[in-house]
Order: sequence, then structure tokens, then C-alpha cells
Amino acid sequence: MIRLENVTKIYASKAQSCLALDHISLTLPNQGFVAILGPSGCGKTTLLNLLGGLDSPSEGTIFVDGKSMNEWDEKALDSYRNQQVGFVFQNYYLIPHLSVYENIALSLELHHLNVKEHHEEIMEIIEKVGLKGKENRKMNEISGGERQRVAIARALIKHPKVIIADEPTGNLDAKNRDIVIDILKSLSKER
Repeated sequence: MIRLENVTKIYASKAQSCLALDHISLTLPNQGFVAILGPSGCGKTTLLNLLGGLDSPSEGTIFVDGKSMNEWDEKALDSYRNQQVGFVFQNYYLIPHLSVYENIALSLELHHLNVKEHHEEIMEIIEKVGLKGKENRKMNEISGGERQRVAIARALIKHPKVIIADEPTGNLDAKNRDIVIDILKSLSKER
């Protein structure tokens, strides 16, 4: 589904430039769990941002379903980000005053979908990530591991083809890390 050919990313300022990625070529399968490992500052987040359409390469080409992202206009990029990619970030990016249910439903609202019509689906995803019974709790009423699972559920409700998770277990204890990894592994059988 996603293929990179000689992708380079350079961040430049007036004072200096920084080579973040240097001629990366790889093909990602349609299904499966792919982990990108490396020390801090080696370009992992930059690569994920490119894969998710949040940034563009300085050189090279990223193909999605055989189509070059280089040729996409902003509308096509927005469509890709909003419909095909689910993002899970280390810092969650949840709305604190909303409940678990409302944070997940917000993703549907942003796509102009009727939340009431998708109530059962939201509840199924809440159960899938192990938060059944906590759907009405606010973010300050659940643990960090539970917040990360809300972020995963919010990404899943869009039915993305790809889930991009940037250090999704970085702030979690061992128990919650294992829960999140198990959820992501399970998802990799479908995506």
C-alpha cells in the first residue's frame, strides 16, 4: 500500500540545515505490524509524519496505492489524512473536558457524521479497547494507559487503512504498555 523511493528530508533554517532522512526506500505491507526503532533524533517521527501526510519529503517519492503523494493537492492530502490514516500520538491529544465517549465521537463529528447513528459502533470500539463502563468518564478520571486507549479508539472509529502510532507506549507503565501493544498487534491483522 505505501512505498517510499529515495525519500530524503532536510530541515533548513537560515543558520543551518539538518538531514533528518537520507534516501530511504521501503515498502510497507497492506497488513501487519511494522516497528521503526532507533535512537532519539534519528528521524523516526519525521518518517511517520511523511507517511501520514503531515509533512512532505525534500526529495524522493511516497506512493500510496500506486499514486505519488507528490502530485496530490492539499484537498487530496486532507482526504488521505482524514479518511485513510489514524494517528495515535504519545501525548494523546484528547480534549480534557470531554468524556471517553465524546472524545471518540468527536472524530465522527469532524467527518460530519451523525454520532447517534454510530452509537453502537462507538460502544463496540470502547469495549474493544477495554474501556467498557468508563465511557462517561472525563480524561482526568482515567489513567494514562486508558487515555492512550481512548486515542486508539478515536483513530479506529474512522476505519483507517493505516494506523500510525508515534511512541504510543512512551509514557506508560509496563502493564499498560503491554495492553496497548496487544491492541495494536490485534489491529495489525486487519490493517
